[in-house]
Amino acid sequence: MSGSRLEHLVERLAVGRDERLVHLEVLPARSARTRPWPDWVSPAVAGAWQRAGVGELWEHQATAADLAHGGTHLVLSTGTASGKSLAYLLPALTAITEKRGARGQRGSSTLYLAPTKALAQDQLSTLRGLGIEGLRVATHDGDSSPEEREWTRDHAEYVLTNPDMLHRSLLPGHERWSRFFAGLDYVVIDECHHYRGVFGAHVSQVIRRLRRVAALYGAEPTFVLASATVAEPDVAAGRLTGLPVRAISDDASPRGQVALALWEPPFVSHAGENGAPVRRSVTAELADLLTDLVVERVRTLAFVRSRHGAETVALTARRLLGEVDGTLVDQVAAYRGGYLPEERRALEQALRSGRLTGLAATNALELGIDISGLDAVLLGGFPGTRAALWQQVGRAGREGGDALGILVARDDPLDTYLVNHPEHLLGKPVEATVFDPDNPYVLGPHLCAAAAEAPLTEDGLAIFGEGAREAVEALTNAGLLRRRTHGWYWTARRRASDLADIRSSGGSPVRLVEAGTGRVLGTVDHGSSHGTAHAGAVYLHQGESYLVHDLDLAESVATVTAAEVDYSTSAREITDIAIVGEHRHETWGRVRLSFGAVRVTHQVVSYLRRRAITGEVIGETLLDLPERTLETAAVWWTVPDDVLVDAGIDPDDLPGAAHAAEHASIGLLPLFATCDRWDIGGVSTARHADTGMLTVFVYDGHPGGAGFAERGFGTAAEWLEATREAIASCACTEGCPSCVQSPKCGNQNNPLDKAGAVRLLDLVLAHAG
Repeated sequence: MSGSRLEHLVERLAVGRDERLVHLEVLPARSARTRPWPDWVSPAVAGAWQRAGVGELWEHQATAADLAHGGTHLVLSTGTASGKSLAYLLPALTAITEKRGARGQRGSSTLYLAPTKALAQDQLSTLRGLGIEGLRVATHDGDSSPEEREWTRDHAEYVLTNPDMLHRSLLPGHERWSRFFAGLDYVVIDECHHYRGVFGAHVSQVIRRLRRVAALYGAEPTFVLASATVAEPDVAAGRLTGLPVRAISDDASPRGQVALALWEPPFVSHAGENGAPVRRSVTAELADLLTDLVVERVRTLAFVRSRHGAETVALTARRLLGEVDGTLVDQVAAYRGGYLPEERRALEQALRSGRLTGLAATNALELGIDISGLDAVLLGGFPGTRAALWQQVGRAGREGGDALGILVARDDPLDTYLVNHPEHLLGKPVEATVFDPDNPYVLGPHLCAAAAEAPLTEDGLAIFGEGAREAVEALTNAGLLRRRTHGWYWTARRRASDLADIRSSGGSPVRLVEAGTGRVLGTVDHGSSHGTAHAGAVYLHQGESYLVHDLDLAESVATVTAAEVDYSTSAREITDIAIVGEHRHETWGRVRLSFGAVRVTHQVVSYLRRRAITGEVIGETLLDLPERTLETAAVWWTVPDDVLVDAGIDPDDLPGAAHAAEHASIGLLPLFATCDRWDIGGVSTARHADTGMLTVFVYDGHPGGAGFAERGFGTAAEWLEATREAIASCACTEGCPSCVQSPKCGNQNNPLDKAGAVRLLDLVLAHAG
């Protein structure tokens, strides 16, 4: 599509749609800069790429490949479809082909880590498509059979896996992988921005264990990281690997025009919780837009947050297309996790080849999968970060073509704020990747796993960071490690890797096990505001809904089954928070802003069932669950009573004003820290026991903290200003899901005072630094 056609197309989509189009931004095209092939590249490798149509390298590819070949750890942070894979494949494949023994024995190996199976499969297809003679490449993941895993371990030169398999399979079984590790020259960490929060902290410790195991076999691999969207790439990559990393960020690839439309659904006739107005659902808007784009023969990918939502969008679009032109019905399909691997591969190929014009997908297709020829991308809600936004928009316009992206806002404070304040979305750098490798709740289990892999030594602790020595002493005192002459040994019978569940968002104690299969879907806290691990509750896993049948507190196991239900569940809870220690503070006039350690106590007392579409409460079930305690990090602010009185704020309005400000600030923090609103929690009170005054807390929902609250403290003035503006600019009168109502509120969004929240935040910000 040409740039002019992009704009005309958006205008046609907006006709008769009640001013849904809030903003349209068109980014200019960019020309390529090239360089010749480095002379060190193996002729077999260069020939394979040249046969694939790569005549010259873009400048950033050549620079990165040269550095990696010379042993420099680096992160390549250039745009989507800028050929990052070529930059690490040239040195890796050259080492593989040139170090083989006389009989083709494995002499060099490469380990590739991807956050999704789909991305690993895409890389596998690329490698096999090169046709390099004798190249032995294989995946090692949950889809691999025992026979395939054995062949991979014994023969593969290029192994594609994920951090969880590295943690649970390769590292604990490193003795069986000794020949692979002995020849390990390169480790590729693709889409490295994916590793953030507690998950990022876990992965960073897995990488340190990988470095340690490789060293046991005499290898010091070069690390190459890649991401189209990571801020301060050298800092983020260095924190992830524990190594000095050089950043390559100057993108020399060509790019067509990119048009990004911001789209806000209208209010509907029915009301939501407490009579609040609600907007038309994102899935309905996406289905309409996908239908129109398919009719226009515009090849489109629609990103939907849940598996059920992807299916709904595809089915609705097919029905609407049938009313227009029956020949177009089969041009639309859904793509989500849960399909068989061969089904997913077939859909990917159908989209590449043009047999499909429209696809509704979960974010399994967000990360790096090479689907060329797409014209447009629809986003069902802000995907959480600017980084993910551009990652998804970047699926369109590959091979230098023009691209259209449409962000359809959800009924959510952050979405509503962004589509109405495009300056905070466009022309801004992507967010910093926030995680803390030294989190003791993460570090301790990985030290146990490392000790099980090989005894820890005094000299070897440095690789795990400054807190490792203290953590080892604590683990020894707890009986998990035993000190001997040559170091610390793992003592328990259970698998040490089970202590560090890197798939869990917060290291919570209750395992969710699927009935019949025994598959562990994850872990949650049965006392959390998610309200998922109790009988009768609905649990969402990778976009699919499960019904909890029973909760065994003694064994910390909840049994679930897959279920399609037309309602969601949310917990009602009693939450208390105590300040353990203030680490830092600022004063804004008489307002005090603080960051420190807190102890949060939750008790879920009931759960509500709500209709999926309207949010209407259709039932409440009382629960008898114990209290849960979370030691974590928080940012909080306090306002003295006399300041509130002088500002004319009625004391009776304080609980609702503080509660509304708390909800909105939780909703807006993901704009400044790489988190989801479900990663954080909040408490507000007109008079807190520890401060003696009005206090609003926002805390990390993970033991030990995840860096989100600390990021909030560091950006507090900008964050709270955005919070205030999001509330004030919302079109509702009394408060709604787009500003101060929260889907995770344990008090049924009561009391809330929208106007009071604006007055309170004005007071807080009056002297902000």
